[in-house]
Amino acid sequence: MINDFLPNIMEMNAVNEIWPELIQKTIEPPKTITDTVDRLLTVLDDEHKVAIAAMPQEELINLHYSLGFAIRNAFGFWDSNSPLLNSCKPTHPDDISDQIIHELWQRLNQTTENRALNDTFS
Repeated sequence: MINDFLPNIMEMNAVNEIWPELIQKTIEPPKTITDTVDRLLTVLDDEHKVAIAAMPQEELINLHYSLGFAIRNAFGFWDSNSPLLNSCKPTHPDDISDQIIHELWQRLNQTTENRALNDTFS
């Protein structure tokens, strides 16, 4: 079963304590979902990237209370002045974090597919 392979995504609770302070003090808040995914690709370790990419799309909802929570808190989604929050429709933080997780998953899978093609034709 895929869940046996996945690292404990619930470890994101530790990240929840670190990301908000780090991101808010050092980086301008992202303005688009794409900007947010770019940042996640920078901060997530390879083990988590592989685990997320390996998940079936219909199971991404299981990341709502772990990775989604970390995203909402780290990027200030509860701040009504959040540039990202104000640029998205719908504007509820839960919905936006779900959109970000789906785009992250898609980008990770595109990267995985491209890498597999490169390995095949190298």
